Amino acid sequence: MWTLEAFDTADAEDAVEVLTACCASRAWAEKLVSGRPYGTVAALRAAALAGFDELPETELAVAHAAHAPIGKPKPAGQDQWSRGEQSRALAAGEAVRDELTAVNAAYERRFGRVFLICATGLTGEEILAEAQRRLGNDDATEHREAVAELRKIVALRLEKAVRP
Repeated sequence: MWTLEAFDTADAEDAVEVLTACCASRAWAEKLVSGRPYGTVAALRAAALAGFDELPETELAVAHAAHAPIGKPKPAGQDQWSRGEQSRALAAGEAVRDELTAVNAAYERRFGRVFLICATGLTGEEILAEAQRRLGNDDATEHREAVAELRKIVALRLEKAVRP
């Protein structure tokens, strides 16, 4: 975690590294770094979300691809936040975890990417129900929902990464 002052004055590459942990799009991170100093966390957050909303599909795909399937967070050190964000899902019983594995596979076959949800605070059962519901979406609807979930994750991680 960084203070806003440290972020605003950090070496550009160090600041980009902090931001790419929030959203894997390097283009997004570099754009935010070039806008420093922000002066307030609210200004940084507003710029971050506005920048996210402007990402082209290629960068959204990069950001999405950086996420592990629900219930299978990346090994420690590769994704500093997914284990905490998925902690309630990981605590689910074996049957729910098995069903999450199956629905993740079905989702990947259907949409060509991992199922993405802002898992913070959700139980494994809640995530499973949402994944099953979203499997019924058409491609355009699911793309919008996945981007909205990715945006929530980016906002949450930015809040964790940079504090006043």
